[in-house]
Amino acid sequence: MGFLGRWVVLTFSIAVASYLVKGFEVENLFSALFAGAFLGFLNLFFKPILILLTLPINILTLGLFTFVINAVLLKMASGIVPGFEIIGFWPALVGAFLISIVNWVVNLILSDRPK
Repeated sequence: MGFLGRWVVLTFSIAVASYLVKGFEVENLFSALFAGAFLGFLNLFFKPILILLTLPINILTLGLFTFVINAVLLKMASGIVPGFEIIGFWPALVGAFLISIVNWVVNLILSDRPK
């Protein structure tokens, strides 16, 4: 799946999280698209650095600290993207977990297609 496909899946995941998590709000489709693009940018450039810096705690928590990193990146995106707001850390953490689950399920479904 290419860049555009990952962007659509991430945007869909953000929309699902905004529907299910209280305090995780997206005003419209354009806000979700922009949030997906900006979150993809953050995941591409900053997430590897944060994973490397927090490697000891990530090893101690058996990788669960990655959800905290994802929540921080979501909060960063909500501070920049107009129309995308996360109120508090717990909605960001639950949203990060939900976005990860939805991304995993959608990628699992799309990767099983015959080529």
